[in-house]
Amino acid sequence: MTTVQAGLTYYKQLNEQIRAAQDSEITVENVIGQRYIGCGSTDRKITVHGTAGNGLGQYLNGSTIEVFGNAQEAVGDTMNAGEIVVHGNVGDACGYAMRGGKIYIKGDCGYRAGIHMKAYQQHFPVMVVGGKAGSFLGEYLAGGLILVLGIGQNGAYPVNNFCGTGMHGGKIVLRCDKAPTDLPRQVLVSEVSADDMTEFAPYIKEYAQLFGADAENLLSQKYFVLTPNPEAGYKQLYTFEA
Repeated sequence: MTTVQAGLTYYKQLNEQIRAAQDSEITVENVIGQRYIGCGSTDRKITVHGTAGNGLGQYLNGSTIEVFGNAQEAVGDTMNAGEIVVHGNVGDACGYAMRGGKIYIKGDCGYRAGIHMKAYQQHFPVMVVGGKAGSFLGEYLAGGLILVLGIGQNGAYPVNNFCGTGMHGGKIVLRCDKAPTDLPRQVLVSEVSADDMTEFAPYIKEYAQLFGADAENLLSQKYFVLTPNPEAGYKQLYTFEA
C-alpha cells in the first residue's frame, strides 16, 4: 500500500503522485480540499482522510474511493463504474451525469444531486444519501436510482424544493411518513410496496453495513417512489434505444 501526504500540496502534484503509485491500494492523508482525487482511475482502492475537493472520482472507471470526512462539489461527476463512499456530507451536483457505479453518502448532499443521471444496458447508476438532499434532486433524471433515507429527519420529507424537475427516467426513492405534495407535474409518486422493496433493499443494507446503521429499522419504515409521468411530454424530447 502507498501512503501519500497531501497537506499543502497543490492538487495537480498530488494527483500526479497518486497516478504514479505502483500499488493498487493508496491512502491519501491530510487532504484539505485538493480537487479531482481519483479522477478517471480504474481498479484501485483509494482511501482519503480529510476533506476532498471538487470533482472527487470524476470519470471514475472502476476504482473504489472511500472518504473519511466530507467532500465538496461534483463527487462522481460523469463516473462510469466503481464505488464512492463518503463518511460525511457532500456539496452540490453529486453524481452529475453519472452513468454507472454507486455513490454512498453517510450524511447530506447539496443542490442538484443526481442531475442528468442515466442508465444504459448493463450500466445502472445508484446514489444513496443517508440524510437529506437539497433542491433540484434528480433534475432531468434519465435513469438509475436515487435513494434518500432521511436519517435524522424524524419522518419529514427529506428533500428541499423542485425534486425531480424535468425527470423522464429512473426512480427516486424517499423515506418519509407522508407522500410529497409539491412535485412537478411530470413526476408520479406512490408508496413502495413489499415487492418494490426487494429492488431497493440491497442498497439500504449496503448503506447500513458501510456506516453502521440499523438495516432492519430502515427497511421497516415507509418509503415513496417517484417515477416519470409518461403523459408529461418530456420523454419525447429524448432519444431512447432498446
